[in-house]
Amino acid sequence: MRICIYGAGAMGTSLGALLTKAGVPCDLVTRNREHAEALKERGAVISDAQAVPVSALLPEEMTGKYDLIFLATKQRENDSVCAFLKDFLARNGAIVSVQNGFPEAELAEHFGGDRVYGCALSWGAERTGAGEIAVTSKAGYRFALGAFGAGVHLNEIGEILKHVGIVTVGDLTELRFAKLATNASLSTLSAISGLTFGELSRRHKDLSLALIREVFVVARAHGCTKLPLNGHDLFKVFGKFGRIALPIAFRPYKETRSGMLLDLNAGRRCDVDYVAGAVVRAGESKGVKTPLLSRAVALVHDIENGLAEIAPESLLLIKEKEQ
Repeated sequence: MRICIYGAGAMGTSLGALLTKAGVPCDLVTRNREHAEALKERGAVISDAQAVPVSALLPEEMTGKYDLIFLATKQRENDSVCAFLKDFLARNGAIVSVQNGFPEAELAEHFGGDRVYGCALSWGAERTGAGEIAVTSKAGYRFALGAFGAGVHLNEIGEILKHVGIVTVGDLTELRFAKLATNASLSTLSAISGLTFGELSRRHKDLSLALIREVFVVARAHGCTKLPLNGHDLFKVFGKFGRIALPIAFRPYKETRSGMLLDLNAGRRCDVDYVAGAVVRAGESKGVKTPLLSRAVALVHDIENGLAEIAPESLLLIKEKEQ
């Protein structure tokens, strides 16, 4: 089977290196020329461990057809990326989005729903240099995998990922909302404040839980009866005793900062519209209001436009809007 990781940033590179090390050959494709050259010359260095020799390519170096493409690019680029990848996906091939939010519907417009799958990754990672990735969590390597359509390749994809870690197969809507319960809340608050997930879960419990619970209301409106993540049902984990559970649940991610924060610090627009913004739109489609998430999304855009600062104090603006 010919496999491609398209979008070899922090998460894509770590996934590609893990698969390669486990004996599953794959091509890591990145538009970052410096990163690609480093991967070619010395391999992928994951958390200062010994470099893993990998097959790295620039998009213009891709040839032939792939049976399986893992998509790890920014969601705002999906339309142009899909148009490019159409020529590289085999007729009976599948595309697996490891992005956040709900990218599958758009992917299905390009590839057909029965070829599209979604997968949530359990770990956090940052690119610390060309060819170098730091894994910022200690949760191990887990995959929550679901099919958008018929799912004829579901077992096959799951068997591939089992070479790396634990695979959970389930309802895609529930799996997506489970990951969003973390990303729409902690990731968004991290982008606004500059704080780690550990700092947020300890020092800003009430606000973090309030955003998580807005995700819960929207998820239930979409028919979710459970939100499985890392072997737990988040409805139960962050239920009655959420203030106690929050810092415990995020202890493995205490050093993790939002990828959106890295984009903002680099002067790039981030994917907040496809994370917290995706929950806001999902709520609107069911008549569910999400005032805190909506304000958080607006605040991230204020930061992008130079109207607000990345600082812990900026979190107060979310609360003040509600008063």
